[in-house]
Amino acid sequence: MNARALAIQVLARVEASDAYLNVILDHKLSETPPSDRRDAGFITELCYGAMRRRLTLDSVIALYADRKLASIEDRVLAALRVGTYQIFYSRVPRRAAVAETVEALKVIKLERAVGFVNALLRKISALEVIPLPPEATLAEHLAVRESHPTWLVARWLRQFGRERTESMLVANNLAPDVVVRTNSAQRTREALLEELLGVGLTVAKTGLSDVGLKLASPGKVEALYGYDEGLWQVQDEGAQLVGLYGAIPPTARVLDACAAPGGKACHLAETHDLVASDLHPNKLPKILAEAKRLRLEGKMKLISHDATTPFPEELGTFDAVTVDAPCTGLGTLRRHPELRYRRAEGDVARLAVLQLKILETCQALVNPGGLLVYAVCSTEPQEGQDLVEMFLRSHPEFTAEPPPRFSESAWPKYQSYLRTLPGPEGMDGFFAARLRKMY
Repeated sequence: MNARALAIQVLARVEASDAYLNVILDHKLSETPPSDRRDAGFITELCYGAMRRRLTLDSVIALYADRKLASIEDRVLAALRVGTYQIFYSRVPRRAAVAETVEALKVIKLERAVGFVNALLRKISALEVIPLPPEATLAEHLAVRESHPTWLVARWLRQFGRERTESMLVANNLAPDVVVRTNSAQRTREALLEELLGVGLTVAKTGLSDVGLKLASPGKVEALYGYDEGLWQVQDEGAQLVGLYGAIPPTARVLDACAAPGGKACHLAETHDLVASDLHPNKLPKILAEAKRLRLEGKMKLISHDATTPFPEELGTFDAVTVDAPCTGLGTLRRHPELRYRRAEGDVARLAVLQLKILETCQALVNPGGLLVYAVCSTEPQEGQDLVEMFLRSHPEFTAEPPPRFSESAWPKYQSYLRTLPGPEGMDGFFAARLRKMY
């Protein structure tokens, strides 16, 4: 299977399903491993590049297509996107981008589409630059230029202003660094740093998280030193800050009410015994497998439960409850670019209702004097600070209480809350609130 043919198949599969791009791509690369590591890198670039730039690419394809894009077969449209991506965003010569994409169609037995795709890509390759809406219509201009839905760009312009919005859009179209969190149950960050440097990796400390390390061009992470031994876990620096911001006392009895996919639960298990719960029972084995890899399975009891409904009485109450709530995921668009096309503006309010319901259920499990830590991987205040303020108005027994180190830290803040945003800082977008139950 050549690189372009495989990329076309991956993109078509993601388009036809609700699956994440990284899951489909990893499965395809495992099923049909390239003989050369550079091919795997090129396939990854084509898949993520074409997905990140999909809205922009479609605006160009639509200029010359003689039919609506929605009527074009998934694999044919994926081929057009892969070819157009190469023309405008890669170092591949334009003539080769067209010719090799057409050859890829033959590899996947789509000879009937060769003439259509070849003619369309040749017309597109004659363009010097991608036509954009006028800058006077700023939201539409940025939406096409940076391939984000117009409704989201307009929201960000209102909330963050033009400069920050542009930096967020640009950052979402860049490949993220590979960042890992040191498993503090086994190593200090300094010790792990020395070991990784000792095996020839290029490693640096993260700027804000004191347990994080950035790895430059590491290749397949499962093959790296320390993976099988559970010395570290892949986790964005912003997500690491959420765990550190919680600052849950080590003696606390803890419930993680929405534990999947398990990164924050494993972070907690380094220092605490906890109950980890999730709505979807099929996700629990993956959390357990990761806990076993990290040698933390003895610290974690796993249960399946819908956090919008009362938890079983036999669980009792807790000194701390963490709620990493289901959300729009709009803070993770660089890692999951397909989400930007799947979300609608109405999802923000719809999910805020769900989040508030989960908070209402979980607050009842917190002992007096205990903590309720709420987090979302979203940029939207409606899922973050606005929702927490609404909760606090109806629950005077809770008060926002940042951790002791918060005021002196350089962590990105919004009032007493933690808030990271996509941008030049190199983090995903997260919001976290630490709430103390006074009585």
